[in-house]
Amino acid sequence: MRQIKLILLLASASVTAALAQSNGLTDMSRSRYARMVNTGIDAVHWTDGFWAERFDVFSRTSLQSMWNTWNTPDVSHGFRNFEIAAGISQGEHWGPPFHDGDMYKWMEGVASVYAVNKDPELDKLMDRFIACVVKAQRADGYIHTPVIIGELNKGIDTHALPEEPHGQTVVGTKVGAEDEKGAFANRLNFETYNLGHLMMAAIVHRRATGKTTLFEAAVRATDFLCHFYETASAELARNAICPSHYMGVVEMYRATGNPRYLELSKNLIDIRGMVENGTDDNQDRIPFREQYRAMGHAVRANYLYAGVADVYAETGEEQLMKNLTRIWNDIVTRKMYVTGACGALYDGTSPDGTCYEPDSIQKVHQSYGRPYQLPNSTAHNETCANIGNMLFNWRMLEVTGDARYAEIVETCLYNSVLSGISLDGKKYFYTNPLRISADLPYTLRWPKERTEYISCFCCPPNMLRTLCQAQNYAYTLGAEGIYCNLYGANILTTNWRDKGEIALTQKTAYPWEGNVRVEFDRVPRKAGAFSLFLRVPEWCGKATLTVNGEPVPVAAKANTYAEVKRTWKKGDVVEWVMDMPVRLLEAHPLAEEIRNQVVVKRGPLVYCLESMDMRGGGSIDNVLIPADIKLIPKKVTIEGSPVVALEGKARLISSNSWEGILYRPVSFAGKTVDIRLIPYYAWGNRGKGEMTVWMPLGR
Repeated sequence: MRQIKLILLLASASVTAALAQSNGLTDMSRSRYARMVNTGIDAVHWTDGFWAERFDVFSRTSLQSMWNTWNTPDVSHGFRNFEIAAGISQGEHWGPPFHDGDMYKWMEGVASVYAVNKDPELDKLMDRFIACVVKAQRADGYIHTPVIIGELNKGIDTHALPEEPHGQTVVGTKVGAEDEKGAFANRLNFETYNLGHLMMAAIVHRRATGKTTLFEAAVRATDFLCHFYETASAELARNAICPSHYMGVVEMYRATGNPRYLELSKNLIDIRGMVENGTDDNQDRIPFREQYRAMGHAVRANYLYAGVADVYAETGEEQLMKNLTRIWNDIVTRKMYVTGACGALYDGTSPDGTCYEPDSIQKVHQSYGRPYQLPNSTAHNETCANIGNMLFNWRMLEVTGDARYAEIVETCLYNSVLSGISLDGKKYFYTNPLRISADLPYTLRWPKERTEYISCFCCPPNMLRTLCQAQNYAYTLGAEGIYCNLYGANILTTNWRDKGEIALTQKTAYPWEGNVRVEFDRVPRKAGAFSLFLRVPEWCGKATLTVNGEPVPVAAKANTYAEVKRTWKKGDVVEWVMDMPVRLLEAHPLAEEIRNQVVVKRGPLVYCLESMDMRGGGSIDNVLIPADIKLIPKKVTIEGSPVVALEGKARLISSNSWEGILYRPVSFAGKTVDIRLIPYYAWGNRGKGEMTVWMPLGR
């Protein structure tokens, strides 16, 4: 038997340009301070099981359904706004100002699917959309359909070159005026947010298709943004709201090599500290390099952290990593839900950005709260915030090689991101609460049921592009070999160190089972010895490993990688078997709302109880989970989608009414009740009912 070296480690070697293709979802192949890089955007194909089934729904149903919404002006003016801005149609802008960015997100999702399936109909659809975007873009590179349409309706030729390069000869360029209607006039128009999503859509489209039309438009838009930031006052920093452009600008630098873009990305961080009377809500109360806690609007915060991680990958500035690491610890140990969700508060007062002067009180919304402030029924947990958490952790994984970050990526993906879309792929959640009660004596702003796309705004296209890209998170490449981050039945075809094509087939029923089989289908002779790194999830306390049937001792340490190094050959088989027990988790005692309660988790999946899964009916409030409960996995189908539920006997408290009562003597759980728990992502697909993730514990 060939010598096999097995160790548990964090990745340690720096990445060089020779490690991988430069056409990944993010391209850190030349990033000096990255330790891992993406595989190519077309390198991984789901073949069977969980993700193949989900990908089929998203690519065949969700993308087309969303396009039908965009392309029906009576329902949504999303695409019609671009047609009007392009001069193809006439009319007024209609809909929210961030609709442009929403369509760019959808476009990125379509391009990601096309990279995998090469569907010519998707290519035609993208070409149609891109033609409108290019025609709508102003001569100086600026594009925002509300402004472009306003200029056209005032008789201004948006495609006429200004007298001076990048000159602003158009309506409304004064920054900050509340009644302004022009470029960057109102921070809540989300123009930089839209431009950031244009950049990412264009980059992914070029990497998926080889076409450059949209990419060239994104270059012009980035040049415009550079000029604007170079010439505008510091007040423009207040317009860096929901900063997707931080990630976009860095990725444009990677795609073009233009040092001006890297300089802009660094300046974007600096300029936040120049804002007068900044707020926690937009993370600009204090300069970023003085921030060590997660604060304010969770979407804006997580997008900011992801963008700063991108800047670190290029510059290696130690202070940025210090900030990011401490912020990450604050999130994961004090402010993140068990589902990976972020942003506990609908509305409130900033925990740290206030003083005793009444006029200094700052309001926040959709935000992080105080440490351990994790309500369930009123949890906001916007799906975009959860995606932002995933994007932040993915970049931290690539720059550090630390498996802890992959754990959070997986937790978010399976729970707080996937929960945002119905199993049939047609309806969406904006918020993701951990409890739904029929007796809640107040009305929350967002519905308790998933709704058609248009009522949810920004989250559906963001979620769809993320889920259509899930295959891009399965593997990374490092200096020593191939890292397996997410498990799922797939085929990987890639190059390592430019030594030729390497192909792997992964076979598994994950996340329902912990058995993973990796087969080497193609290994070039000149590849030499390299390593296969298998992630040990946080929940895995026991694992076994065999190579070609030969057992290899392994001490499974959570949140690390198990390394198998050898000279691989075609036909080699690795069997990786992770124990997947049902676990009851409890929370820190300072998380008062869930004290003395438990959540059920199996593998990467958080489970919940819906009222229709209590035999005989009754209120979920009366269910008590014994500490020694035996929960048996059982295959079931929900809305045509196969899942593994957990069945067992819980204790039942007497169901006396609480009407008109705040306190009463303790009731005893003298009965038992058969319950069925389902994965949290699958709740809300069987009609109205109560739901809870956390349940009282009986010791």
